[in-house]
Amino acid sequence: MKTVSISFLLGFALILTLISCTREPEVKNPNAITIGSLADAKRLLPLLASDSASGDISGWIFNGLTKYDKNIKVTGDLAESWDISPNGLQIIFHLRKGVLWHDGVEFTADDVVFTYNTVIDPKVPTPYSSIYGPVKEVEALDKYTVKVTYSEPFAPALESWGMGIIPRHILEGKDISAEYYNRNPIGTGPYKIKEWVTGQKIVLEAYGNYFEGRPKIDKYIARVIPDTATMFLELKFGGIDFMGLTPPQYKLQADTEFFNKYFQKFKYPSFGYTYLGYNLLDAKFKDKRIRQALTYAINKKDIIEGVLLGYGTPCTGPFPPESWAYNPNAKDLEYNPERAKKLFEDAGWEIGQSGLLEKDGKPFSFTVLVNQGNEARLKTAQIIKENLKAIGVEMNIKVLEWQAMLHEFIDKKRFEAVIMGWALSRDPDIYDIWHSSKTKEGEFNFISYKNEEVDRLLLEGRRTFDMEKRKKIYHRIHAILLDEQPYTFLYVPDALPVLHKRIKGVEKAPLGIWYDFIHWHVPKDKVEWYSP
Repeated sequence: MKTVSISFLLGFALILTLISCTREPEVKNPNAITIGSLADAKRLLPLLASDSASGDISGWIFNGLTKYDKNIKVTGDLAESWDISPNGLQIIFHLRKGVLWHDGVEFTADDVVFTYNTVIDPKVPTPYSSIYGPVKEVEALDKYTVKVTYSEPFAPALESWGMGIIPRHILEGKDISAEYYNRNPIGTGPYKIKEWVTGQKIVLEAYGNYFEGRPKIDKYIARVIPDTATMFLELKFGGIDFMGLTPPQYKLQADTEFFNKYFQKFKYPSFGYTYLGYNLLDAKFKDKRIRQALTYAINKKDIIEGVLLGYGTPCTGPFPPESWAYNPNAKDLEYNPERAKKLFEDAGWEIGQSGLLEKDGKPFSFTVLVNQGNEARLKTAQIIKENLKAIGVEMNIKVLEWQAMLHEFIDKKRFEAVIMGWALSRDPDIYDIWHSSKTKEGEFNFISYKNEEVDRLLLEGRRTFDMEKRKKIYHRIHAILLDEQPYTFLYVPDALPVLHKRIKGVEKAPLGIWYDFIHWHVPKDKVEWYSP
C-alpha cells in the first residue's frame, strides 16, 4: 500500500508539472511582484542588514544620500546635489525638501547626522562602522544642508553616503539592534513594510508619498523558498514572478516554448564571486603553502562546466573582471594536483597508511560549511571534496540554514572553512572585508586575515582620488591576495534572472535590471502582457 501511495504521488506531481508547462501561470495579483528568496531576512535597519536577504528588502525601505544610476555613476538620492571642496576634505550635501518618512514626519539634516553618529557608535553591532572612512565631523548647517568634514582625502566618499539613512525621531535613545525596530522599520523609500511572516514571506506596499512618485507596482512580496527546484516550480505555476535561475534551470528547463512565451530572461556577469574561505585562526590553514596547495588541487574549470554549465569565469582574486580595479596580470593558480602534493610535502605532510596526508600522526581533514538551498555551492563543495580526496585531503560537507550558519557559526568563528560569495560594491574599496581591524563578531573579515602591507594599501586606496594611482594600489592588493590565498577564489557566476512577461519597462543596463524598478508597470489590458 505504501509503495502504491508513493508511486501515485510521484505520478501526480509529474502530471502537475506537465500541466504547468502547457497552461498560463496563474497570477493572483497582477500588480504585485513576488520574488523567490532562498533565505528570510534577519534585520532590516540598513546599519545592521549584513546579509543579502536583509539588504535586498532594506534597500526598498530606505534611501541613502547618493545612489548609482544605471551606468554605475554616482547620482543624488536624498541629496539632490553637493559641493566638494578643492582639497577633497569637505562635502556639503543639499538635501531634497519635502521628503517624508513613512509615518509622515519630514526627513531633515538631523536624520543624516543621527545616522552617522549611530553607525560609528562602538556599542552598535554594525559591520559598516568604517564605511564613512576618515570623517572628522558631520554637522547640520540648516534643515536641508549637511556639511561633512574629512581628516584626510577619502576616494569612496560619495558612494559611502549611499548607506540608508535612519529616522532620528524614532530611534534616538533606542537600542537599534532590538528586534522591534528591525522588523518594523520606518524609512523614506518607495516601499513600506506591511507584513512579515517569519520563514515564509515579507510583504511591502508602495508608499504613496514617495518623493520620486508612487511606484507603479503596488506590492513587493519576498517569499522564502529555501530550495531552487521548488522555487522553479512556483515560478511556472505563478506562485512567484521572479527568481535567479540556476545554470541547469536556465539552460535545460527555461528554453521551452512555454517558458519563452510567459517569461523574460536575462544574463550578465554578476559583480561578485564565490569562494572557499579558510579560518586563518585554525592551525591547519596558517601556512600559505597549504592554502596554495588546496587551490592547486581544485579544478575550477570542472566546477564552471559541471556546476555553472559554462555560465561563469574563474576568479583570481578580490575583484571580478568587470571591475576597473581588476588586475589582468594576476595569473591564477590553475589546477595542478602534482604541485599541490609537492607543497604539502614541503610543509611536512606525508601520505599515511589511511591514504590521507598526515603530520604528527594527525590526518589533514576539515569540514566546509554550505548554506541550505544553494545547489551551486553544494555541488561545488562535492567537486572540491573529490579533488582534495585525490591528493590525500579529507573534506567533509555540512549544510546549514542560512541565518544559523551566518550568526551561530561564521560570526562566532566556529568553522574551519566555508563556501560563500560576495556581491561587491562598484567602488573597489574592500577595507571592510580584508583589513585586520574588521574581525569582530558580525564584521566581514571573519576569516581573520592579517597582512600589514594590505592594511596599508587599503588605507592608501581610500585616500587616493587619482584613478590610475588607485588602480595600481588595488592591482597590488589583488596580487598579494592571489599569492596568499586566504580564500580559494573560485568563480564569478553569471546572473541568470527571469521575470514574468506581464511586467513591462524592464531594461538591462550596466548596473543590472533593478535600477528603475519604481517605473516598472503592468498593462491593464491582459492582451499586452505577452507582447514583445
